[in-house]
Amino acid sequence: MDFNNLNAISPIDGRYRRHTESIEKYFSEAALIRYRILVEVEYFIALCELPLPELKNVDSSIYPQLRALYTDFKNSDAQRVKDIEKITNHDVKAVEYFIKEKIDSWGLGNSTEFIHFGLTSQDINNTSIPLSLKHAVEEVIIPELETTIQQLNQLSDDWSAIPLLARTHGQPASPTRLGKEIYVFVERLQIQLNQLKSIPFSAKFGGATGNFNAHQVAYPMINWRDFANNFVDNGLKLKRSQTTTQIEHYDNLAALFDATKRINNILIDLDRDIWTYISMDYFKQVIKAGEIGSSAMPHKVNPIDFENSEGNLGIANAIFEHLSAKLPISRLQRDLTDSTVLRNVGVPFGHTLIALKSLQKGLGKLIINEEKIRQDLENNWAVVAEAIQTVLRREGFPKPYEALKELTRTNEKITAESISQFIETLNISNEIKKELKQISPYNYTGI
Repeated sequence: MDFNNLNAISPIDGRYRRHTESIEKYFSEAALIRYRILVEVEYFIALCELPLPELKNVDSSIYPQLRALYTDFKNSDAQRVKDIEKITNHDVKAVEYFIKEKIDSWGLGNSTEFIHFGLTSQDINNTSIPLSLKHAVEEVIIPELETTIQQLNQLSDDWSAIPLLARTHGQPASPTRLGKEIYVFVERLQIQLNQLKSIPFSAKFGGATGNFNAHQVAYPMINWRDFANNFVDNGLKLKRSQTTTQIEHYDNLAALFDATKRINNILIDLDRDIWTYISMDYFKQVIKAGEIGSSAMPHKVNPIDFENSEGNLGIANAIFEHLSAKLPISRLQRDLTDSTVLRNVGVPFGHTLIALKSLQKGLGKLIINEEKIRQDLENNWAVVAEAIQTVLRREGFPKPYEALKELTRTNEKITAESISQFIETLNISNEIKKELKQISPYNYTGI
């Protein structure tokens, strides 16, 4: 059967592929092969520029041709690597053989034996994977998060003057403003996004068990630590871990996953709040011609975008949690449990991307229902009790809290009229009575 979106096992590559195509070039099997070729080629060029004695005659004019192996990488190249892997049963060695096969006719002679010189597979994996992650996060995930924050910031501005009945423990509480409540999420997301941006993308590059054994025995006069630091930090723009086993310790990778998980938790909180406001009829939703909300109930317009977002964020976080808990743990100098797990690093980012797209779509469909919001404020005059008792405290009125408690905890509905009548019974000046009567659920919204 030929593969298409309908044959995909994962919805990332099937139902939601339109949302995740942008990260295919970072996390697919072909992408992993391309990034491995990139690291191998750039390492070989770095050895030529050192130069190693055996590579001093390699003409730099061949560098663009070498780099074209990854800049002009095609699916047919990926397939050739996979065909070689069927023989080698080793994915990184297949990449090495592919490069040698490609450049054998370029007149490099024995220089080709310095492809993958002194390296172990994890020197390639633990640089190519963080490099692909760095590019995906910086070029796709962060811009998508920033788009979401900008959208929320605009809504916060648009709704800044709308008073809103707050609810604590699900009960009516001191009024707030809708714009401010949206801005809570803007601030939370921005803080966590800044923390995410500060996390370095670490790489391991130091030979079989991290000590440059092979490099040192062959060329003891070269400072291999300085060479590797320059290659990884300045060349690949990653951060080389200085003391490692055969593999990267993944602590910063775990920090990246945990930071993204915190951002996703904030987004889940937002999804649930907006869902609740919709259920309270504070928001209507734009109706699109032809769309169906329920297969049985024609009147329904469901908050499906926020539900889809919440569901995908939950899946993403479950995987992020496993990645951050598992990857930093390895037996002695290396076991293979990280290998198959690392192949899934793109999956939670795929679900996060789907969630962000759904959230953005849902936010774009919201229509504020000010009539319902004002109605709830009007039905809850009891919330100004806090304001009245606070002013009475200022004036030295005896036991103001208890006086308001007695008023508001009756079974009778508290209205603007009953509040006014209560104020009239107080032994205070007419000036203070006038001040108290100016307070309403619509203006008691703080700063």
